[in-house]
Amino acid sequence: MELTKTLILKISNPDKDLVDTMTRYAEGMNYASKFVYEKGRPIGAMKLQTMTYAHLREVLKLKSQISCNIPRQVAGAYRALKEQVKIGMAEWQLLEFRPTSMTLSYKRDFDLNGDTVGITTLNAGRKPYKIMEYDHARQYFDGSWTYTASKICKHRDGCYYLHLGLSKTIETPDIEKASVLMGVDVGMNYLAVASVNNKQAFFDGRRIKDLRYRYEGIRQRLQSKGTLSARRVLRFLSGKEKRLMRDVNHVVSKKVVEFAVANKVDVIGMEDLTGIRDRTQYKVSKDERYRHSSWAFRELQTFIEYKAREAGILVVYVDPAYTSQTCPKCGHVAKKNRNGLTFHCEACGYDLNADLNAARNIEKRTRDFRYTLESRGRLSTAHTDGQTAHPSHGL
Repeated sequence: MELTKTLILKISNPDKDLVDTMTRYAEGMNYASKFVYEKGRPIGAMKLQTMTYAHLREVLKLKSQISCNIPRQVAGAYRALKEQVKIGMAEWQLLEFRPTSMTLSYKRDFDLNGDTVGITTLNAGRKPYKIMEYDHARQYFDGSWTYTASKICKHRDGCYYLHLGLSKTIETPDIEKASVLMGVDVGMNYLAVASVNNKQAFFDGRRIKDLRYRYEGIRQRLQSKGTLSARRVLRFLSGKEKRLMRDVNHVVSKKVVEFAVANKVDVIGMEDLTGIRDRTQYKVSKDERYRHSSWAFRELQTFIEYKAREAGILVVYVDPAYTSQTCPKCGHVAKKNRNGLTFHCEACGYDLNADLNAARNIEKRTRDFRYTLESRGRLSTAHTDGQTAHPSHGL
């Protein structure tokens, strides 16, 4: 199983040579972007490279590998735009790129030596730049990880960072031998609830929920003012709120996986939340709509998934339909079974915390998914890590 990770390292001594190189890189991106926009549809990376390479090398004086990276990146951006156009979330438009990001290839464009990264610049060749906060990164420099395509990014704080791509092949857990399966429900009252073999763990979200309500009140007051300074504060507030949520999700995901490891879990099941914002937009009250749609459910799941993979635990995504309304004891499904934070089955009288009930249903569907694969003789060939267990699988 291929494990990938992005390690973010601050560059302590960015200079004019680095900034000039990123500026020229953005010029190349915008040059290639015009070709695709005028074509009116995405262009393959190799074809776009043929169309732009000479200009990137001879006019903009970019290095050869960077001149190959640019068409690939631009082509990918327009493919993503086309997918958004298909579902009505965007219109065909000219994509413009700012000098805040530059993709590099290991050894060709950059190399690493201890706490120093060597970056090929436009005017000064390969130059060394110091990496700050290096101690926490040492574990990734022991020779077991491979460096992959990486980026130099200018963050909103004005500082420059190396987004180092890492890859490592680890042993793929054998799902045929999986016996301990865990369900994880993500939500707002509890950021996560885990259930495994009648054991459970609650990861409280009330503190972060209260903080976000406070942010929302400040946001509403600033929006009502509508001044330039108010809009500036709103942008700052948005970034701060996202960073806060991201940090909390990192902490919670780590605890979820630690709970799984402590209980010798082989497989973690979570709900497939693809399209959750569209599906639930009008199923919650207007006052709750922003809170629900902006909550970082999928981010938390992603963090749990990659931390689980590092621990050698498989992850599958199950059908989320009615997990909060289904009785895990008798199977009765009814909207009235769920009432806020409590679950009470109309049919058999079973009582349980509502979020724990959902986690137990996810645990059961994860187990059913494994048994369905086994009954069809697919276990030896099924790739399950990150896979969605669709209703057609018998769930």
